[in-house]
Amino acid sequence: MLKKRVIAIVLVQNGLVVQSIGFREYLPVGKAEIAVEFLNDWGVDEIILLDITATRNSRDPDLSLIQRVAKHCLVPLTVGGGIHRLEQARDLIRSGADKVSFNHATLINKEVLCRTADVFGSQCVVASIDAVKTKSNYRVYDYLNHHATADTPAKFAADLANQGVGEILINSVDRDGSKLGFDLELVRSVCQTVNVPVICCGGAGKPEHFISAFKNTNVHAAAAANFFHFTEHSVTTTKSIMRPEVAIRHDTSANYNKSSFDEDGRLKKKSDQFLEDLLFERIEKEVI
Repeated sequence: MLKKRVIAIVLVQNGLVVQSIGFREYLPVGKAEIAVEFLNDWGVDEIILLDITATRNSRDPDLSLIQRVAKHCLVPLTVGGGIHRLEQARDLIRSGADKVSFNHATLINKEVLCRTADVFGSQCVVASIDAVKTKSNYRVYDYLNHHATADTPAKFAADLANQGVGEILINSVDRDGSKLGFDLELVRSVCQTVNVPVICCGGAGKPEHFISAFKNTNVHAAAAANFFHFTEHSVTTTKSIMRPEVAIRHDTSANYNKSSFDEDGRLKKKSDQFLEDLLFERIEKEVI
């Protein structure tokens, strides 16, 4: 059985990693290279770096940024933002990306996804779909023009998969930055219509949200951005809580087997005696 994946999303706005809240408010986090290095050390399975201003500013992907980030990335790296031509996808892959993610291009130029899949293989092409819930149904959201389209995310994803896309990233705009958990109804609707791996995103606020997504949908991977940036060893602790209930990879030496956590996944303080004994315990440096 394939193990479920835990993915970190790094949102970049004008060269700086940011926290997104509802696709409206953006709070600074720091440098992309540092964020990626920490996420690698904490045992994340994959990283998706999305430049959210490239398309809006009619700018090409920042290849120098990807080259710097790739030096610190030891897991599969997906890059999105500003990709509208095959040549841009080729340049990103040459710069260190393992996969490329298309968002706005799925709305205006599906041909570039097909061409990229033909040249580099479907496994290199990720279709990122933003979705909002309307009175009638879920709809694909055009973030550039700030409106919902007539397409449902499920049908839209199925059409893209039939055209050669190798993976679907479904993101709930309504849950973005909310910490309320993934929109499971939305995720199920997409998983039921495609035969390619699906990644869910939007709303993760604690480890139980990942467990719920994996146990109640057929999603292959769950992703988060804000959730992983503000707690030390956030990926490691999340996986430690998930591991008894979900088949996941756990490749770091730190496993927190004898630890306890609060409901938000934060490590609880150990006893003074345990901490004192720990001073005399030798821990070998981890070699990756």
